[in-house]
Amino acid sequence: MALVYQPVMQLSGILVSLLGWVLSCLTTYLPQWKNLNLELNELEIWTMGLWQACVVQEEGGMQCKDFDSFLALPPELRISRILMFFSNGSGLLGLLLSGFGLDCLKIGERQQEQKKRLLLFGGMLFWISGITAIVPVSWVAHSTVQEFWDENIPDIVPRWDFGEALFVGWLAGFCLILGGSLLNCTICFTEVHPSPVHYAVAEQQDQCQRLETETRP
Repeated sequence: MALVYQPVMQLSGILVSLLGWVLSCLTTYLPQWKNLNLELNELEIWTMGLWQACVVQEEGGMQCKDFDSFLALPPELRISRILMFFSNGSGLLGLLLSGFGLDCLKIGERQQEQKKRLLLFGGMLFWISGITAIVPVSWVAHSTVQEFWDENIPDIVPRWDFGEALFVGWLAGFCLILGGSLLNCTICFTEVHPSPVHYAVAEQQDQCQRLETETRP
């Protein structure tokens, strides 16, 4: 029964990981990591991402400005850029490796051990990609909470709040870890089946042994 569900689990793991990777790439470039609502002007909503800051106006749409310097960014945004790039790269590599390790792929059908290793490496890369996607998102969320409840900041000063990109990043990390776990679980049920050539050779050997025993006096 495990062998019947094995291709389904592999395809499910690949699809869930692909969804997580797409969401991770989307999180990297979304400008809604932080939101800021101004009480004096409720028609404007400020947002901040890893690459630019934007202002959303009810009449004028969205206007964005890229950050001038990487070194001028807060530490959590600088590290988040690096970690998100690493997450996207490891996720893409995991998709390539695990894709060649699928049982439904006819390439390397007789090399089951190598395909198992590709699935294992792909699943581990998905784990790494998911963790490196969750860490920067959680770090930015933690710093936002600290700034929001900082008593040293006057109450008049507007406070940044969670943006939509943080929730997309958490979902991306969860999908990547789940997809990698599904792929690694299928390795436990993988059995190396002999090829038809091996069956034919074994049958011929059995027939030869039978003939030898029958011809002996």
